[in-house]
Amino acid sequence: MSVLEKVISRLHRMQRSKPFSITGFYALGSHTSVQKSFSRLSQSGEIVRVSKGIYVRPKPLKSIPSIKITTSAEQVARTWAKEHHYKLVPQGIEEAYRLGLQTQAPVRTVFWSNGPSRLFKVENETVEVRHISEKKLRWLGRAEGSLFRSFSVLPASAIELEGLIGAFKRLSLGEKEFIPTIKKLQSSPLPIEWQKKLKLFEGMLA
Repeated sequence: MSVLEKVISRLHRMQRSKPFSITGFYALGSHTSVQKSFSRLSQSGEIVRVSKGIYVRPKPLKSIPSIKITTSAEQVARTWAKEHHYKLVPQGIEEAYRLGLQTQAPVRTVFWSNGPSRLFKVENETVEVRHISEKKLRWLGRAEGSLFRSFSVLPASAIELEGLIGAFKRLSLGEKEFIPTIKKLQSSPLPIEWQKKLKLFEGMLA
């Protein structure tokens, strides 16, 4: 079986519209032969290059099969981060908006990362990855991480205690989890104004 045939066989087992890296195919042959196979498949429309080294199998639109959709810029950014083992989290303003602490939605999707700053564009969608200090990336995928990043971009004076309760509840935190979460946040490098606000919040819950 040729390298091209091996590449096609693997591609047909992959989900359409889900971006993937070419590096996962290099075990099928030499880098040059795999790259030539990808170039040929890109020219035929079997795959679409959406960023350097990242491709996707386009998916025909059900109502109009002649129109094919590729993927989102956010999915490409996440694939890139996974490929390079970079951390990736929504920026603080985005987290604050999701938690009801910020009323205005960000104009552009921005992620914070320990990787290099980059822009990802897919059709009319743009996602920015912004390099930031490692300390702001703590608690990935956890409630306290979302709260920490929200607080890091908002003045404590702008948030009422009722707003904090609402934010905690949006994260599906039970009341028994409030104080342990507050104590974790108090151990973080938040400004003194936030430390005071959290202390007041803790006292109110006690």
